[in-house]
Amino acid sequence: MRDRNAVESAISTLPPAWSDIDILINNAGLSRGLDKLHEGSFQDWEDMIDTNVKGLLYVSRYVVPGMVSRDRGHVVNLGSIAGHQTYPGGNVYCATKAAVRAISEGLKQDLLGTRVRVTSVDPGMVETEFSEVRFHGNTERAKTVYQGVTPLTADDVADVIFFCVTRSPHVNINEVVLMPVDQASATLVNRRTEK
Repeated sequence: MRDRNAVESAISTLPPAWSDIDILINNAGLSRGLDKLHEGSFQDWEDMIDTNVKGLLYVSRYVVPGMVSRDRGHVVNLGSIAGHQTYPGGNVYCATKAAVRAISEGLKQDLLGTRVRVTSVDPGMVETEFSEVRFHGNTERAKTVYQGVTPLTADDVADVIFFCVTRSPHVNINEVVLMPVDQASATLVNRRTEK
């Protein structure tokens, strides 16, 4: 994702049966750390920017022209509620997800007049390997993120994506923000204590 030449090679060498991509789901993304900006790791920043922003741009740049030439297709960009509101220590990650949101809106405008659809799916807490990646493999710390909460699952997010891409061709779901019931915002989470 982070290597433009590798992305170009992967897309340009797809077998003919796979080369006409109708649905692109830009799902690669990660967060690294929760450092204050003035204490942040340059490598963590580069990992987030290169994956969350540049990777999405590279893949889109190589796939969307085919959709435009065929006058059909659907781009689904996985954003985050972090693209709507920042939280302490989330500075660069939130910026990358705000970029995903802006890229999605701009792409929708660029594609006006074609039948190519663009959707941004922006989840809150989803229990995946996300927190382990954020905390550089510290599984104990990652487990605390979801304690006392029933988070979304990958299947919940996939279900929303499936809904978006299966609407009638004249319908575009521009943006979906989804969170578990135990979450009201990026920072407001109800943690239940076990009895």
